[in-house]
Amino acid sequence: MTDFARLPDLARRDLGGAVVAANDDFFAARENLILPYPPVARAEFGHKGKEYDGWETRRRRTPGHDWAIVRLGAPGIVAGVVIDTSYFSGNYPPRASVDGAAVEGHPSVDELTKADWQPLLGLTDLAGNRHNYFPVYSDRRVTHVRLNIHPDGGVARLRVHGTVVPDPRMVDAGPLDLAAQENGGRITGVSDEFYGRPSQLIGRGLPRNMGEGWETRRRRAAGNDWVELALACEGVVTLAELDTTWFLGNAPGTASLTGLGPDGEVTLLPRTRLQPDTRHRFVIDGAPGVEKVRLDVHPDGGMARLRLWGRPTAAGRAALGRRWFDALPDVQALEVLGSIGVPPQVAGRLVGARPLSGELPPEVARLIDGPAA
Repeated sequence: MTDFARLPDLARRDLGGAVVAANDDFFAARENLILPYPPVARAEFGHKGKEYDGWETRRRRTPGHDWAIVRLGAPGIVAGVVIDTSYFSGNYPPRASVDGAAVEGHPSVDELTKADWQPLLGLTDLAGNRHNYFPVYSDRRVTHVRLNIHPDGGVARLRVHGTVVPDPRMVDAGPLDLAAQENGGRITGVSDEFYGRPSQLIGRGLPRNMGEGWETRRRRAAGNDWVELALACEGVVTLAELDTTWFLGNAPGTASLTGLGPDGEVTLLPRTRLQPDTRHRFVIDGAPGVEKVRLDVHPDGGMARLRLWGRPTAAGRAALGRRWFDALPDVQALEVLGSIGVPPQVAGRLVGARPLSGELPPEVARLIDGPAA
């Protein structure tokens, strides 16, 4: 595994990803590409032949290549892709490429096919029945990726690893889970992850079973287990949810939350008793802005979800907005500025001057730095 594969998979179905279009999926459904679990070997034969756990097109008899478009569950900057051809040995595509696009709103398939697609991975050789790892060198935020296979064949899974870059316009709309992976929260450290990955703590939705949370091995030494995360941006936490749903005989006995901000460490939640299989909610009063939070569980055990609801600080909101705007592809950046009435000449100068610094026109400052700017 390469370093980029430790970053979140932005395309996963359980993060909100979807395969919105493909030119062909005769033998195996395109939706399999982004299933969150590993592919498995299948021996079943249907009316169209052997059914593979992946996306498979018919044998191409005309020039061209096959493709599938994936809407990312969390838009962001792609650091690398994994084109997994597990169990495809005589029917995998010999080559593939990946493009990215940034599109406003909720585009139709027709609009996506006409989008400004830019290469993320050039035409590259693939190996069959293998995880093919490819780094991507880009600093632009994308909302969709297109997997091109040349000329045809089957791919089990597509993983699109990268850094989430949230849209600050959504942040301004109301309360925000500052810890959520889809909002830009990320795990930065953990004491133990023997039974369950800590990134699942900040995943979308409700867990379906104990396997969809974070769980440590049984602690036999002194001390306690912990996980540390960076928030989407510097923010003030006002409500914490520590959810032990599905954890019955292995929930932690107690837990605490510690924040780290510009003024150093601050206790957000003192060591507090927990119950098994329970969604605990704690109001947090008067806490300062923090950038990181550490969850300590005593002495060990498992937790399904951690939610840290609150609001960005002015500094956090501005940093988030600048990062988002600087990462937009030129076409989308111009479209965003045009949507708030910025004249084309002014918009062109601003886009060309990125990364932005200094004083901005009032309407641009409100968009990028936040309503209070």
